[in-house]
Amino acid sequence: MPPTTGPSRPVRGDRLAIWLVPALTSLLLYGIGQGLVKQYIVEVPPARFCLYFVGAKAILNLAYWGVNRQTALYTEESAPFVALCLVAYLLDGTAWLLYFQAIVHGPISIVGTLSAAYPALTVLFARAFLGEMLSAGQYCGITLVIAGCVGLSYSPSSGVGAPASRTWIPASIVALLLWGVSSTLLKAAYGLPGADEVNVLIYNLVGAFLTLGIYGLVSGRGSTSGRGDWARSFLPMGMLAGGDIGFILATRFGPVSLTTPLSGAYPLITVIYARIVLQERIGARQVLCVLAILGGMALLPGPG
Repeated sequence: MPPTTGPSRPVRGDRLAIWLVPALTSLLLYGIGQGLVKQYIVEVPPARFCLYFVGAKAILNLAYWGVNRQTALYTEESAPFVALCLVAYLLDGTAWLLYFQAIVHGPISIVGTLSAAYPALTVLFARAFLGEMLSAGQYCGITLVIAGCVGLSYSPSSGVGAPASRTWIPASIVALLLWGVSSTLLKAAYGLPGADEVNVLIYNLVGAFLTLGIYGLVSGRGSTSGRGDWARSFLPMGMLAGGDIGFILATRFGPVSLTTPLSGAYPLITVIYARIVLQERIGARQVLCVLAILGGMALLPGPG
């Protein structure tokens, strides 16, 4: 895949707010959303989670698109852009499905740690295929953020019971690869004719429905849920869907090498939420990881 914009220089401060504000918004929404999931949703089947997530996406994405749309969803000129976006979000939805299966069959301590490392692949793919070049300080910041996220996501195994199946290993690895590829393809798509970040919200919804939605409808048949279940679930799912909107906008204007690690640093917010709201104890390792993420985030904007 050829570079979409040519080799880029280190990011300066002149256009920083255009991508940094939605990236930070994405970080906050992802982090609080995950904290609410932990607080309110107990033993929700993956199929039901998928349906709630797609439902929240439908409401928020369609609302934002309806207010801000400026171009047609599909034209002959924008056909390659539309196709690449759909591929990116089909891969993203497939990665979520593999992640759910990995959690069911494997230890969350390893699956969660692997999922937190996908921004590292995005940085590598963006440099190799998109020609994104950052400063040495920014790469140092990315390393600190990813290392801190992996540390926060890791929790020692209780050692009780071995996984019944080892299918979680390839599922986790493939999900990791698909998330990295999906983020890189989205940035590549923005370099094609007819690119429009508002229309991406519709392609995001289509990809989610064709993967998560169909899975939820097929696998969730026969399961029952009360009104309270939906009420408790919609707020966290809505925040996760809102985080996706922030990431889409941030990636339109900023290097995906920075927007992905920054929005992917949500374990920082989740840990803070768990400490303040859920009164969970934060250990020394978690404090070090939080400091690493904060230090890395300070380096991400770069000089200037």
